Amino acid sequence: MENLDLETVKCEVVEDHIAIVKMDNPPVNAHSLQMLVDMQLMFDRISDIDEIRSVVLTGEGKVFCAGADIKGRAGAERKPGDHWQSSRNARECYHSVRECAKPVIGAINGAALGGGLAIAASCDILIASEKGNLGLPEIDVGLLGGQRHAMRLFSHSRLRTMALTGQRIFGPELYRTGVVEACVAPEDLMDTAMNMARTLAAKSPIAMTMAKGSLNAIEEMSLRDGYRYEQNLTGQLGKTEDSKEAMMAFAEKRKPVFKGR
Repeated sequence: MENLDLETVKCEVVEDHIAIVKMDNPPVNAHSLQMLVDMQLMFDRISDIDEIRSVVLTGEGKVFCAGADIKGRAGAERKPGDHWQSSRNARECYHSVRECAKPVIGAINGAALGGGLAIAASCDILIASEKGNLGLPEIDVGLLGGQRHAMRLFSHSRLRTMALTGQRIFGPELYRTGVVEACVAPEDLMDTAMNMARTLAAKSPIAMTMAKGSLNAIEEMSLRDGYRYEQNLTGQLGKTEDSKEAMMAFAEKRKPVFKGR
């Protein structure tokens, strides 16, 4: 398979149809324009690669993603249009993860702050290291951001405490409150994430893509509209070879063999 690495985002496709994507923008994987653009391209490419059925996203080094490049912004002259361009690219970066046709597991290896929290919240399933943490430090550095994405993960009071104080929430508390599926020792993080990725990759790829798309679509629908949407997709899925194979395998008490069609 061709090399998928980009300047600030690396990708390794390993056995069992899994892609390991690492944000690699030293020293703390902060948002640069290049990284925001690279993330969009990486996840758009992954959506189109049949060999990939699930993704593990993490950060190179000790940090998941520190969000905005505060040091780079401090004292820098901003040209007309810079704010809007940066904001647009940040939004599209997060949505490229959320809208990726393949399920994305966020392996939170360290700090995921501000925009880094938004990236984590855009993943489908989260697993944290004991050193992993989520935070909204913008209140202390003259910025705002990440609050709407954090709303998908945290309760009303906890979110406002984080946004108004800059408090960080670490892995054990994230697990206790159900924000992440597991909190493990740092050395066990990738193995745990890979086990989850194998579970997802073993499912029908066409069913997985439709299921993720359905979850995204119904998130802001009413109960009636959302369930109707699911029912319509179920009708479409039932016409596929993978659906028929899943039913036959269940009836015959064997493992299904999916072909993605």
